[in-house]
Amino acid sequence: MRSEQVKTGVERTPNRSLLYALGYTDEELNRPLVGVVSSYNEVVPGHMNIDKIAEAVKAGVRAAGGTPIMFPAIAVCDGIAMGHIGMKYSLVTRDLIADSTEAMVLAHQFDGLVMIPNCDKNVPGLLMAAARLNIPTIFVSGGPMLAGHLSDGRRTCLSHMFEAVGAYHAGKLDEAGVAEYTENACPTCGSCSGMYTANSMNCLTEAIGMALRGNGTIPAVYSARLRLAKHTGMKIMELIEKDLKPRDIMTPAAFHNAETVDMALGCSTNTMLHLPAIAHEAGVDIDLHMVNDISSKTPNLCHLAPAGDTFMEDLDQAGGVWAVMHELTKAGLLDTSCLTVTGKTVGENLQGVTNRDTALIRPLEDPYSPTGGIAVLYGNLAPDGCVVKQSAVAPEMMVHTGPARVFDSEDEAIAVIYAGGIHPGDVVVIRYEGPKGGPGMREMLNPTSAIAGMGLGESVALITDGRFSGATRGASIGHVSPEAASGGLIGLVEEGDTISIDIPAHSITLNVPEDVLAARKAAWVCPEPKIKTGYLARYAKLVSSADKGAILQ
Repeated sequence: MRSEQVKTGVERTPNRSLLYALGYTDEELNRPLVGVVSSYNEVVPGHMNIDKIAEAVKAGVRAAGGTPIMFPAIAVCDGIAMGHIGMKYSLVTRDLIADSTEAMVLAHQFDGLVMIPNCDKNVPGLLMAAARLNIPTIFVSGGPMLAGHLSDGRRTCLSHMFEAVGAYHAGKLDEAGVAEYTENACPTCGSCSGMYTANSMNCLTEAIGMALRGNGTIPAVYSARLRLAKHTGMKIMELIEKDLKPRDIMTPAAFHNAETVDMALGCSTNTMLHLPAIAHEAGVDIDLHMVNDISSKTPNLCHLAPAGDTFMEDLDQAGGVWAVMHELTKAGLLDTSCLTVTGKTVGENLQGVTNRDTALIRPLEDPYSPTGGIAVLYGNLAPDGCVVKQSAVAPEMMVHTGPARVFDSEDEAIAVIYAGGIHPGDVVVIRYEGPKGGPGMREMLNPTSAIAGMGLGESVALITDGRFSGATRGASIGHVSPEAASGGLIGLVEEGDTISIDIPAHSITLNVPEDVLAARKAAWVCPEPKIKTGYLARYAKLVSSADKGAILQ
C-alpha cells in the first residue's frame, strides 16, 4: 500500500505517532487509507450539503474495509463572484485546486481518493489532480439544485434571474417582479439547476468513466444522493484492490466519448476549456479541430436550461447521462470498450439502460439538431478558434453581419447595455478579458443576460476573448484566440467595423482590408496589466491561451 510510506516500520514510527495523535487506532491504520477530498463550505449553495455527502462516503469506505481521512478543497461560487473583481478569481481556482490537492495527496501518501466536487472550476480542478496523481480515484458530486417555481406555476432558475435584471433595465419588469425571481430562482442547495458549467462537468465525469451512474443528475436534496455517496465510498476499495487508476480510464477514447456526450447534452462552452486541461494532465492531446468533427456526427438530443425549459431533475427522471449514452451507442458514436470506475466497460454499464422520456432525451431519429451543441469558429478574428453554444442560439442569429460596438472591459460594456445603448443588429465586442488580459478570463453572464432580458437576444451578437457562463444563451461567442492582450486581431477592432458570423460554416470574419489592419497593428500598444501583484499577476505570466485550455505553462 502507498500509505506504508507513512505508517509502516520503525523508521516511520514518528509518522505513525502523529496519526495516533489524530485518534486513529492500529486497526484503522492497518487498512488502506482513503483521502476524501471534501469541497464543503458555507459560501457556495452547491457545496453547503457536501459535509453530508462526505460523511456518507466515509461510511461507505469503512463498510468496505478502508479508513477514510478527509481534507478540504476550495470552491468559488461563480454566481456570487459574477459582475465584479471576484470573477477574475474563478477560472484561476481550477489550478489552485489541482495543485493543492496534489500537495496534500503526495505529502500524506493515500492509497486511494474519493473526490467530492460540485461547482464550475472545482470539478475540473479535481479531475486534473486525479489525472496528474494517477492513484485509484472516484468522484461523487454534491448534486444539482431543484428548479424554482414562480407564483404563476412556471419553473425558474438562475439564468432567468440574471435575465430578469436586463428586463428590469429595459422597463419590462418591475422591482416586485425582480424580487419574485430573487426569492424563487435558487430554492435548494446544489449546483444551479440548468445545464450550466457545474452540471455539465458533473455529467461529463460520468461520461468519461470517473463516477457512478447518477453523479451528474441525482438532485442534491434527494436521499438517493447519499446512497450514491455510500456506494462510491465502497467502490473506491475495489479500485484500490484492482489498482485501477485514472489514466487507465481517462484514455483518448474516453475523452472522445466525453466530447460526444457533451454535444448530445448541449453542455456549457466552458467544457472547451476544461476537457483539454484535464486531458493535458492525463497525457492526452485534445485539438479544438476535433470538436467540429465530433459535432458534425453527433446529434443534439437535449435542450435543458438555458437552451430550453427543462432542468437537471427532469434529465435524472428520464434516465440521466447513461440514457443519453445509450441513445448514442445505437449509432455507434461511443467507444463502448472504455473502462470505467464501475470496474466494467461502458458497454457493460449500458446493458438494460432505457430512455424513459423521449421528449426530453430525443431519439437519434428526431434530434433537436443533427449536429452537436457546441461549435468552434475560425477566421481572421479568431485564427486559433472561438467557441459558441450553437444549441442555445436563435435560428435567425446563426448567420449575422453587423457593426462592432467595442469595449475594453466587461464593466464598460454592461454600463452601455443597461443604458440602452445597444441596438438590434449590433455585434458587441468585449476584449482584454482573456486568460492573460483579464487576467482570469471572466464570464460574461451579466452582459449576455442583459441583452437577452432586454429582448435583444435574437438580434445582437456578443464576441469576447473572455468566456461565458453555462447559463448564457444567444449568439455569444467566447474564447477568441489569440486574445487581445497577446496581440490577437480582436484588439484591433474599431467601432463600426463590420463583423460576419456564420455558425453553420464555422466562420467569423472582421471585414477590414489587410492594409488597414496592418497599419492598426503597427500602431497597437499592449495596455498595462490590470493586476500587477498577487496570484493573478503570477497567473497572467504562466497561463496559455484559451484554445489550449488556459493551462499553466
